[in-house]
Amino acid sequence: MAVTIRLQRHGAKKHPFYRVVVADSRRARNGKFLEWVGTYNPGKEPVALDLELPRIDEWVKNGAQPSDVVRDLIKMARKRGVAAPAAAAATPVPAAKTKKG
Repeated sequence: MAVTIRLQRHGAKKHPFYRVVVADSRRARNGKFLEWVGTYNPGKEPVALDLELPRIDEWVKNGAQPSDVVRDLIKMARKRGVAAPAAAAATPVPAAKTKKG
């Protein structure tokens, strides 16, 4: 079975949102997948990219082939130092300002 790491398109017309999934290469683009390993939202500024790099490395080690776009996203994530989505969610959020009146 040829396994690929590729994008799965979601979102509205002209407002795409992508999931990075590990899937059998014979499956449809938005078909059944083996594992969901990240997200990519090109519509945000800066681009929202959350990848589970340890899981991606495990799949590549076991023979999965990333698509050209996913390969570029992995390079971008490593350059930025993006960790798993859970680590990104652990950053503190500033308190909301209250309106006095």
